[in-house]
Amino acid sequence: MPTPQIMQRHPLNATMTDNFTPSFADNPALFVQWLRDVAPYVHTFRDKTFVIAFDGELVEQGHLEDLAYDVSLLRAMGMRIVLVHGARPQIEKQLSLRDKTSEFFNGVRITSSDALNAVKEASGALRLSIEAAFSQGLPNTPMSGANINVVSGNYITAKPIGVVNGVDFLHTGEVRKVAHDDIAKQLSMGNVVLLSPLGFSPTGEAFNLTNTEVAAEVAAALKADKLIMLSDQAVLGVDGDWVSEYDAAQARATADMLDLDHPLRPWLIAGCSAVERGVARAHIIPSDLDGSLLLELFRHEGVGTMITKKLLENIRPATANDLGGILQLIAPLEQNGTLVPRGREKIEAELPLFSVIEHDNYIFGCAALFPFNAEKMAEMACFSIDQDAQGTGLGNRILKHMEQRAKREGFERLFVLTTRAGHWFLKNGFTAGNVDDLPNDKKSMYNWQRKSQIFIKKIV
Repeated sequence: MPTPQIMQRHPLNATMTDNFTPSFADNPALFVQWLRDVAPYVHTFRDKTFVIAFDGELVEQGHLEDLAYDVSLLRAMGMRIVLVHGARPQIEKQLSLRDKTSEFFNGVRITSSDALNAVKEASGALRLSIEAAFSQGLPNTPMSGANINVVSGNYITAKPIGVVNGVDFLHTGEVRKVAHDDIAKQLSMGNVVLLSPLGFSPTGEAFNLTNTEVAAEVAAALKADKLIMLSDQAVLGVDGDWVSEYDAAQARATADMLDLDHPLRPWLIAGCSAVERGVARAHIIPSDLDGSLLLELFRHEGVGTMITKKLLENIRPATANDLGGILQLIAPLEQNGTLVPRGREKIEAELPLFSVIEHDNYIFGCAALFPFNAEKMAEMACFSIDQDAQGTGLGNRILKHMEQRAKREGFERLFVLTTRAGHWFLKNGFTAGNVDDLPNDKKSMYNWQRKSQIFIKKIV
């Protein structure tokens, strides 16, 4: 895996915001289509449990109100929400007021008695600010009529970290137990549960925890559907492109390459920990992009980095359930003359010949392999990639899959007929041919009016 670069997401903000602003007032049909596109996600997410974690920086930067708006919308759509806040900048302010300085070891705060008091002060103030944000109800605002109840409690049992490599972490702790049944009861009553980076021991001691660990442990204990983490950092690959998806192994490898005190490292570790213990997906999304929570959940491409136990992309043989997706893919190409119209009945009959590439249950590409056994040749036809996914490498991956499939089935050469993509096939190892190079049965079916170019590739 290439070494990633960790960079601020700010340079992307302008373009993202511009692209995500539909002019509904000028085009009511656009609004109707948008609402129809969102509806499947609403159905899918209803009654699902989301754990949403954010740093104290989000509050400092003035984004708390926007987060409250978006969370209230999720709650209105029937989603169960647990919020886990951080408090690092607020703790620093409290320590400064006491003329104290912070001590860290390997990126973890050493919590002295003074620091613990600062943690309590900061967490208490933040809790009040968050509860106030969710108590808004002015007309003509996203919170109008929301009536959201935010509850907190001693749901986290903690234990001290103790002494590590000769360093006593004092009142810094780690999660020992999560009262998941009590949290689930509050969620079933329609309440939003708010958790702070504080835990309590059976002896009544308070311990300072990291919000990333609390979020991961709570998500795992609740068997949450998503762990969503808002961060001002994003993962970009070595080519500078945004990394949209990691499996757990890739995310952990990335975390291991970062400095121990890098701000993104705990988010990656939390995401890995959660998905490895049964949480379906973890997301790291930009905290400084307005509406990033909604954009990640209700747009297939999202705006952050998703972590799953295994990558969601899959190339496989087509099934009857894929018929609609295949027809949708090839329809534009049939309309503009790139593909010869085949009709629904013919595609349905040829489904065993098709392979599809899907991501997160959405069909993004397809191709069919037609055999000509006498000449040990196979034709790749109906090759199509979703317009929104072009330029992402999906075409190369499905081509490689079809080549491997043809080889497994005993064919020695693969050929295609195309009117527009000749250069792409040449770039991928095909050579130009002519009608005489085609199998005999294909020669008789060649449409001279279309003047399709012929490209052939040896696959043995």
